[in-house]
Amino acid sequence: MLCIVVKKNIKNQLAPIAKELSEKFDCIKSIVMNLNPKNTNVILGEKNTVLYGSEYIYDIMCGNKIELSPMSFYQINTAQAEKLYNKAKEYAALSGNETLLDLYCGAGTIGLSMAKDVKKLIGCEIVPQAVENAKRNAKLNGYDNAEFICADAGQAAAQLVGGGIRPECIIVDPPRKGCDSLTLNSLIKMYPDRIVMISCNPATAARDAKYLCENGYSLTKAAAFDLFPRTGHVECVVLMSKL
Repeated sequence: MLCIVVKKNIKNQLAPIAKELSEKFDCIKSIVMNLNPKNTNVILGEKNTVLYGSEYIYDIMCGNKIELSPMSFYQINTAQAEKLYNKAKEYAALSGNETLLDLYCGAGTIGLSMAKDVKKLIGCEIVPQAVENAKRNAKLNGYDNAEFICADAGQAAAQLVGGGIRPECIIVDPPRKGCDSLTLNSLIKMYPDRIVMISCNPATAARDAKYLCENGYSLTKAAAFDLFPRTGHVECVVLMSKL
């Protein structure tokens, strides 16, 4: 999928470029124009226009067929991402009877990789298009035990606490800035047996793990995964266990 971000609608000018690219590169299945007129640090706007192919592409992740739209977060290094998610699943130590909460779930890839090993999967994501992808991905792979909520992670977690939901295991995969205080405090109030934190920023992961260690948890295990070779970036997965 090629997503071209523009400040104004230049569909007519992009059409011949899209045609030439689609003819030259067989691997391109979708070309989308994303309109973002705002002068902020947010890359993608809210409106997409398909210039070629479909609005969606598909990949196989951890044995599941995954539908992706331009607004969905997805790890592009599939082979390494599968190793990362398998380690997270190992840390989650699921028996099949748990309720699993997947915060910042995106298109649902992490939670759905564990769906067959839990009684109930609840995913939370703030991007509406990603939530729709997650719902379709659950249906696409035959999981009827998955529910996805469109809300900010902290607000969703607080709402679940208010509703008396107590998941035995929680997966969090926040953006580089890490978890906010509402999310962390909601995790603590739910007091799950295990919190598995996946992070693209080890510094904020360490900060959030420290806070959890001060509020009833111990850092039991940690591992690093290099999804972007020859760069300074590294992903990590951390297991926080209830004291």
